[in-house]
Amino acid sequence: MIHNTGCESRATSHEPRATSHESQARMNKILSRCLAAFFILALIGPVIVACGGNIKLVDDWRTADRSSTGIAPDPEQVREAVVQVYAARAFEWRGIFAVHTWIVTKKADTDHYRVHQVVGFRHYRGLPALMSERDIPDRSWFGQTGRVLVDLRGPEAEAVIDDIIAAVENYPYRDDYRVWPGPNSNTFTAWVGREVPQLRLDLPPTAIGKDYLGVSNVFAGAPSGSGWQVSLLGLAGMTVAREEGLEFNLLTVKFGFHPFKPTLRLPGVGTIGD
Repeated sequence: MIHNTGCESRATSHEPRATSHESQARMNKILSRCLAAFFILALIGPVIVACGGNIKLVDDWRTADRSSTGIAPDPEQVREAVVQVYAARAFEWRGIFAVHTWIVTKKADTDHYRVHQVVGFRHYRGLPALMSERDIPDRSWFGQTGRVLVDLRGPEAEAVIDDIIAAVENYPYRDDYRVWPGPNSNTFTAWVGREVPQLRLDLPPTAIGKDYLGVSNVFAGAPSGSGWQVSLLGLAGMTVAREEGLEFNLLTVKFGFHPFKPTLRLPGVGTIGD
């Protein structure tokens, strides 16, 4: 009897340890499934974009189209002030994941536009990544046609141009550039959006880098100026805003939805229902 009781006691003493191992195994299994689901969802959108055939995964920047697309109003004919924000698929394979964004301004009664943007190859050549100069506003971004995100005309545009110029001049990363997670072209455009909330700039989830707030900043206004976001080095965080809705960011892969609009925000694809 004593021997049997001892065996039972020893068996019983091992039960919690076995249960602990089983719980850990279940947690690991759940975590593995969640990570697998995340990466599958993160890649579905880019795969769809790649299969669409509109993006050249390999191209030569020297021969890629950089001509006007005819989207912007002709400054020779339109005398009123104009402010526009564009987004076009990034060059080569990057375009299946991300867009490049830029801002253009034209004051009333002037016959030209100024283009404000951050360009990576300038940084690689030892030049400031930020450029703000007279140029064609609606150029193809190396073969990709831009989409207009913001279009202000007349007094509404004139009222914000000086603020845009001031925000451009105060951009803190004019000499820095990193494709991932930022600062990059979308970090710049988001900066201007926060500084000039009248733009109501809703950058798509494919604007990778828009959530980069620097090393020391964690909280900031949303790029649209209509809400708030928390972001850790642009790699993890969330945005809650009237324009953007609810958007989650993990490793710059973004998912979201708008509770009051029929829109979804998906990696690679962008905003659906916009």
